[in-house]
Amino acid sequence: MAARLWAPGEEVLYAFRRNDGSLGSVTPARVLSDDGERLVCWVPDGTPVRATRVPGGEHPRDVPLDQRFRLGRVPVRSTWHGSSTLRLVFEEEWSSVWWFFAPDGTFLNWYVNLEIPLGRTDTGVRRVDGVLDVEVRPDLGWSWKDEDETVAAIEAGKITQEQLDRLRAEGERMIALAESGLFPFDGTWCDFRPEPGWPLPTLPDEVMEER
Repeated sequence: MAARLWAPGEEVLYAFRRNDGSLGSVTPARVLSDDGERLVCWVPDGTPVRATRVPGGEHPRDVPLDQRFRLGRVPVRSTWHGSSTLRLVFEEEWSSVWWFFAPDGTFLNWYVNLEIPLGRTDTGVRRVDGVLDVEVRPDLGWSWKDEDETVAAIEAGKITQEQLDRLRAEGERMIALAESGLFPFDGTWCDFRPEPGWPLPTLPDEVMEER
């Protein structure tokens, strides 16, 4: 059981760390529910985030694949934009599930973000991004995402082969749930609407100072 529980309405930081312990991206979110095993939180369009870029300022996806995970990263202030997401974060499982919503509130799709759990702090949850992910459509069709990056990520030391094997197994488990229309792909939260007047989650200044 997690050492810290958050009440509905509180803010948490959804932080990605790297295998070497350094801090990557951080997204603040508003808590909907939390029982220590499953945290449900909301990241609305416009939320300020800590993103990362390569030292020259380019987005990592604009860098050739053979260099994408070999170059350093620098933190930059940015925003989560274009959609809002409800996120179900499993405390010990190697995935989280994100519900994507259009600006008008229409449910768009699920996204299984494959991650390595690192537990909680007083301010939020810590994860390692697993590179490989799964997108699930409203019709329950699915596709792997970013498979082309996995070899480069392993060669650069971002993840290990053993970690990738477990991440892929977790993806396959979630795919089986999707194909069967089982939770979390059973329509739960697809009609979610945030409380009127909720302010955007906030990004503490000190988050930008850590490397």
